[in-house]
Amino acid sequence: MFDVAVFGSLFLTLFVIMDPPGITPIFLGLTAGRPAKVQQRMAFQAVCVAFGVIAVFGLVGHQILDYLHVSVPALMIAGGLLLLLIALDLLTGKTDEPKQTKDVNVALVPLGMPLLAGPGAIVSVILAVQDADSVGTQISVWSAIVAMHVVLWLVMRYSLLIIRVIKDGGVVLVTRLAGMMLSAIAVQQIINGVMQVIKGA
Repeated sequence: MFDVAVFGSLFLTLFVIMDPPGITPIFLGLTAGRPAKVQQRMAFQAVCVAFGVIAVFGLVGHQILDYLHVSVPALMIAGGLLLLLIALDLLTGKTDEPKQTKDVNVALVPLGMPLLAGPGAIVSVILAVQDADSVGTQISVWSAIVAMHVVLWLVMRYSLLIIRVIKDGGVVLVTRLAGMMLSAIAVQQIINGVMQVIKGA
């Protein structure tokens, strides 16, 4: 039987962690200067990548981490460092990367992972799937995961309309703002990982 409480709890948790409203300026900053169709494709690709990563870790997350001898704090720190590198590129306006490679990288990294499918979302899903002890609860958990990714796609898909309002100058401003926000997220993620290492020591 479908468990509304489990669905609502996991959906709310993922909403806070994956932060659809907060992803808008970062998405606009990372996809600035590209045609609308390319941006729409990148939004879809990023959500598909995020869902794929979340689904894999939801199904075999514990086995993957145990096999690689990777702890959750290590995953958080690595994701934070990766986000920090991307944030520095946004802040400095680095654009010397080839366009085709840049398109692919933005959809996969950092949008798909670790920004959307970050350590926090991965750990939350692993725990939710582990605690789901019936078919109905499992359906509730996976329904929440799918619903969250639909929301993410809708937010990024229609954030493209903002570009028509703010124009090129606004996109530059949003790009710098996205760099600042992303760097703060990255540093906080690193701090959280380090704190967990200290607590576990």
